[in-house]
Formats: sequence, structure tokens, C-alpha cells
Amino acid sequence: MSDARTIVFFPEGAFGPTNNCVGIGQVLRARGHRVVFVVEQSFAGTLEAKGFEERLMRLGPKPEVEEVPGQFWIDFIRDTAPVFRKPTIVQLEEFIAPTWGALIEGAKYVDTRLAAIIDELAPDAIVEDNVVAFPALAASGRPWIRIASCSPAELKDPAVPPFSSGLTTADQRDWPAFLAEVERTHLDLWGDFDAFCRAHGETGLRYGPQGPDFIAESPWLNLYLYPAEVDYARQRPLAPTWHRLESSVRAAEATWELPEHLRERDGALIYLSLGSLGSADVGLMQRLVDLLATTEHRVIVSKGPLADQITLHDNQTGEGFLPQPAILPQVDLVITHGGNNTVTECFHHGKPLIVLPLFWDQVDNAQRIDETGFGRRLPTYDFRDEELTDAIDELLADEALRSRLAAVSARLQTNPGTVRAADLIERVARSA
Repeated sequence: MSDARTIVFFPEGAFGPTNNCVGIGQVLRARGHRVVFVVEQSFAGTLEAKGFEERLMRLGPKPEVEEVPGQFWIDFIRDTAPVFRKPTIVQLEEFIAPTWGALIEGAKYVDTRLAAIIDELAPDAIVEDNVVAFPALAASGRPWIRIASCSPAELKDPAVPPFSSGLTTADQRDWPAFLAEVERTHLDLWGDFDAFCRAHGETGLRYGPQGPDFIAESPWLNLYLYPAEVDYARQRPLAPTWHRLESSVRAAEATWELPEHLRERDGALIYLSLGSLGSADVGLMQRLVDLLATTEHRVIVSKGPLADQITLHDNQTGEGFLPQPAILPQVDLVITHGGNNTVTECFHHGKPLIVLPLFWDQVDNAQRIDETGFGRRLPTYDFRDEELTDAIDELLADEALRSRLAAVSARLQTNPGTVRAADLIERVARSA
């Protein structure tokens, strides 16, 4: 391809953003472009195995023991899991602010290495899927593109509930208290990072009435993932550089067949996944697995990084990591933590959801799914057994919801977000 470009993807060191970028990268690579992934050292080899070039970096000093992909965040979630049982306004001080702090320290640590990678590759466009700024991107002078693959509550607006609050759009009475606590717990953190960004090539970050932005809009192109049916009505429209992809589902890289012992059973087929981070809470996972064993349904369990500590039952199958894109089309219902990728993939395939959120934007996604009628939000640690089993039976029996989701799925699959994203990124890269 004579007009091939070099396009660098820089996703956050977690599977959700990485998988989102992989789907778009697959389309660009098929068009003949050189696609390079900048990834954490713990992900070494995982992108090469998918046919992409890699450049490795670290967000902190090298650990004493070998890491698995995303090990930092697995450890972080495990150690802070008790906080997830508390109201989101309490999580601000005990989890959300420390998480921003950890992300910011990583951005500071990697700045020099990231600048060196950009100088070496001389990309025509840089695509980042992160929630904090990395000043080396703006300082490079090269076109950079932001993907926001969290809930669009991250994109502040007076009509949108505060990010990570899980509050409803219909009742704003609790919003001011939440935002006041955001300011108390985040303002100094934001101010320090804003100063760092300005000193290292960024134009600066914004702190508005709806809270802090730890990453700026790109002047070239901004993309976000959320189906129109569940997106927020905004008081102020987003800038023209923003484009809603709706869903961005990577191609299935492997087939997956239901084991024979489940093919022979009756019952609906349920997929349980709390994500690579949420599944590190083994106690929660085992409770769900044990409860689902009491139903008539068949269950596929994504067991996560601590798979050997989770015991399955006769009506279940699962592994530590499963090819989710190959599994979702086969199931009837999904029980999820509410990660944005899983949520949008469920809409892409027309699947109802039961959402058990843990942290971050998961609470926002859970609330949005519940209030728009596409599934149920349950209190993750405090639900009664019958709440979950009744929700399963009611959603499976809801023919109107099934028809509604089928229509959404047909629309999304007709206009894939991966292709739309590739078109937009390609346009930026060719204008460089």
C-alpha cells in the first residue's frame, strides 16, 4: 500500500482498553498500515501474538517477581476490595482518589520513555485509550487521538451524573454533595498533575463545575463508546471533534464450543464475567458460582487470574480467560461487573445484562442499564439470592426486551464502530 501510515496505539494497561484498540488496529492493519502497540512490560508478547509490533514500557520500577498482564491493577484491586462495599461517595477518598494518584504517578514515570518511543517510531498518528494525560504525546507535535472507552459520564456535563457516582439522572439531589466531596479529595491531586502536564508539553487540564479532567480533549479527534439508546442527553453538545462509535467489537480470534456435558442439558445459557480485575475477588466469584449452581441454567464462567481458587459445578464450565467475542453471540444473558467494553459488546450482540458493579465507571454503567430498562443493577455484595435468580428469570422471559435488543444489535452490527474508528483515524494520519 503506497500510502501506508504508521499508527501507534497506546492503551491503558488493562484488558478492556487494550482489546478495544485491538479491534480498531485489526481493521487498520488489514488496510496495509503499520500498527504498533505501546504496552506495559507485563503485556509483552500478547500483542505480538495477535500480529502487531510492540514497544514496551513501565509505569513504575521493575518488580522483584515476574508479572502477568495487568498485574499491578490486579494487586491494587485485591488489596482495596473492602472499599467496594462502601457508598460511592466514601469510595472517593478511599479508592477513587488513590487510583487517580496511581495512574498519575505512572504517567509521570513513563514520560521520558514514551517520548523516546515516539521519536523512534515517528508515527503519523498516535491513538491513546487512557483516562489520564501523557504529556509526551502532546509534546511530540504529532497528531494524537483520544479514545474514551469508559462510560461517557467521564465527559462532564451539567445534565450527566458525576463520574463514578452511580447516581441517577432523574434525581439530582445527591449530586452537589458528591461533587463537593470530589473537590475535597481531588483538587490538590489535580492541581499537581496539571502543573506537571504544563511543564512537560501539555496545554493544561480543566477543572469545571462537574469536577476534574485528568486528560484533555485532542484537538484532532476524540472517540467514545456507548450505544445511542443508553447514552446521556446533554445540556451542552460535545465538540465537533467527538464521534460516538457506539460499539467497537474486535473480531473473534478463536472459536469456542460449549462442552458436551452442557450441550446435553436444558436451560438458558448464562455468561458470568466480572472482568480480569473484578474476578480477583474470589469470595464474590465463588458466591455467584455457587448460587448459579442452584438454578436450572447452564453457566460459562470467566474465572480470571485466580482461576485455580474458584470451584465450578456440574452445570458450569469455565477457564481463567475465555474468548469473549466468540462466546457472547451464543449466550442468552450476561452477568457482568459493568466494564464498558463488556457492556457495549452485549449491546452489539443483543444480550440483556445483570450488572454487579465494583468501582470506577462500572457503577455509572450499571445505573444507566437499569434506568433505561436494558437490564438490572444489583448491590454487588448485599443482594439477596432470590434477587439474582428472580432477575435472571424475569429478563429471560421478557420478549419485548429481547426484541428491543435485537433491533439495537442489528443497527450496531450494520455499522461497526471498529470500521468507523479506522476511517476517522486514517483521515487524521493521512493529513499529517
